[in-house]
Amino acid sequence: MNFENIIVDKSDGLAIVTVNRPKKLNALNKATIEELHTAFDSLNIDNTIKVIILTGSGDKAFVAGADIAEFAHFDVKQGGELAAKGQELLFNFIENLSTPVIAAINGFALGGGLELAMACHFRIASDNAKMGLPEVSLGVIPGYGGTQRLPQLVGKGKAMELIMTAGMISAEEALQSRLINHVTTQEELLPLAKKLSEKIMKNSSVAIAAAINAINASYTDGVDGYDVEIGEFGNCFGTEDFKEGTTAFLEKRKPNFPGK
Repeated sequence: MNFENIIVDKSDGLAIVTVNRPKKLNALNKATIEELHTAFDSLNIDNTIKVIILTGSGDKAFVAGADIAEFAHFDVKQGGELAAKGQELLFNFIENLSTPVIAAINGFALGGGLELAMACHFRIASDNAKMGLPEVSLGVIPGYGGTQRLPQLVGKGKAMELIMTAGMISAEEALQSRLINHVTTQEELLPLAKKLSEKIMKNSSVAIAAAINAINASYTDGVDGYDVEIGEFGNCFGTEDFKEGTTAFLEKRKPNFPGK
């Protein structure tokens, strides 16, 4: 599949999706959001893909924000539709994907770029990364889930500070705030992402999908996460992966999960 704004590389169960608009610091525009949706949808239904890494091209930016020129003239209705469609097509879509998605943040992750990283299942960053939600400096607020996901990750007070000051934080501060899981050099960023992916791929993809659903349930209004966990736990007992995993354990060998 050919794309204009992203690159998709697949090898040995791993897919690397790269936002490729370096002259725009990989800013998100409508076309890029649609291409990312198409790519993630396709990768999620590909049974050979066990983990997805999301990153940006070049050494300056993961995604430096949304393409402001596209919506600077929007009215109230168009602004609401922009946020609603973006959340449905990409941000909520990635968060609820059954295939694990790791954000490898190389450089700036600002505005919609940080919101995109926060929609991924977890994040790692290079030591030159800068993260922030500067929307209020433009007279608007984060509209792709930033006001919801940032407090979940760093706590209400820290999220309030970051959003209201429109400031940026370093990778080290992001690590201390639990916004990201690991910091490494830019040269080692993708190797670390691949190393983490390899660890994930050794486990049951069916169980991982169930775990993602159960974890996300606890952050969904009106849903009892414990009930979802019980249901997903029970469902695991009917899978071939469960049979293989328990059999391998009893036979004292490494499992070979079929992913079913």
